[in-house]
Amino acid sequence: MGNVFKGMKPSRRSFLKGAAAGGGVLASASVAMAAGDSAITQIKPWNQELGDGVDVSPYGVPSEFEKHVRRQNVEWLTADPVSSINFTPLHALEGIITPNGLCFERHHSGVAEIDPAEHRLMINGLVEKPLVFTMDDLKRFPRENHVYFLECAANTGMEWRGAQLNGCQFTHGMIHNVMYTGVPLRLILAEAGIKTAGKWLLVEGADAAGMTRSIPMEKALDDCLVAFSMNGEALRPEQGYPLRLVVPGWEGNTWIKWLRRIEVGDQPWHHREETSKYTDLLPNGQARYFTWEMDAKSVITNPSPQAPITHGKGPTVLTGLAWSGRGTIPRVDVTIDGGVNWHKARMDGPSLSKSMHRFYYEFDWDGSPLLLQSRAHDSTGYVQPTKDQLRALRGENSIYHNNGIQTWAINAEGVAENVEIS
Repeated sequence: MGNVFKGMKPSRRSFLKGAAAGGGVLASASVAMAAGDSAITQIKPWNQELGDGVDVSPYGVPSEFEKHVRRQNVEWLTADPVSSINFTPLHALEGIITPNGLCFERHHSGVAEIDPAEHRLMINGLVEKPLVFTMDDLKRFPRENHVYFLECAANTGMEWRGAQLNGCQFTHGMIHNVMYTGVPLRLILAEAGIKTAGKWLLVEGADAAGMTRSIPMEKALDDCLVAFSMNGEALRPEQGYPLRLVVPGWEGNTWIKWLRRIEVGDQPWHHREETSKYTDLLPNGQARYFTWEMDAKSVITNPSPQAPITHGKGPTVLTGLAWSGRGTIPRVDVTIDGGVNWHKARMDGPSLSKSMHRFYYEFDWDGSPLLLQSRAHDSTGYVQPTKDQLRALRGENSIYHNNGIQTWAINAEGVAENVEIS
């Protein structure tokens, strides 16, 4: 194949002829740009005036024209914003990496502001040698870099009983996806020496809530990280600076922020919040317990209620995100007619385990109403269910682990709404 095009020099005429015949999108865009748009000929202030120098903003910030792209809270969701959640603007992002300033937050006692020079990590309990580490001590261990998603177990939780929140930022925005840098937890535990009876960890944060969670030893020795950086810079305070636990693929409440202590024990610690708040209540009064792993899930981020179709009829790019706590996402199906016809989406960008995956579907919109859905398949063979399939198994009592298929209805004006269809 390497010699097929050897010596061939396509002319400008042949190139333009080919573009006219096969470049429908390019041709449509050219017609649109030629239809009386005078912006290209107008002299603008930025064409004539000097801008700021390099020392005006030593830590860069987004353009003022992007100030609408921000985390948002839902005021009525919790009694006090100190113990609350804000949401990642998924509809305004591209690729799979969430910028540090847009990663959703969940706090139980507000953001702890910690001096790293004064921070310590203790390892105690069923270990041969109890240890206390400074931040400098930890950074002497071999470190690794991994891209993982972090999803709150309550993400999409308001949708169990029907469509509630109008925007994927609010239905699916309790999630972010970043590159973490840190030390494998197994190396730190090995330094202390785990006694034979040690089967569980109690991990504790340094915030005023003293957040604690139980982690089984098998997971701790597998892929957990003690992280100090995200996306190449130090953790943000709201993300656990200077140290947090990373528990890939598992619900976000196990990813203890401001990590200060790890106690090794022979059984899980039974804290009131852990055994009641983070369980999945079933219709028969029983509860699913220790439901750590996040099931395969996806959402179309554009078009969506906060990102309507504004260009009118013609070439349209549908895009979204998919993820699974059990592996990768090799395939996503999309439908624009509420499931009558399904199409295989185009997967693009890195395909990493327990990370977000970006998908696309390009189509020509004729202006008729649409019903948009996406359906993720993960590397274990699991297929994302409908909300009705989930409700048939689990009822409507829980607010956790809702990974049902999301539906957006698009009207003739391109405006999107959160709906449900049978």
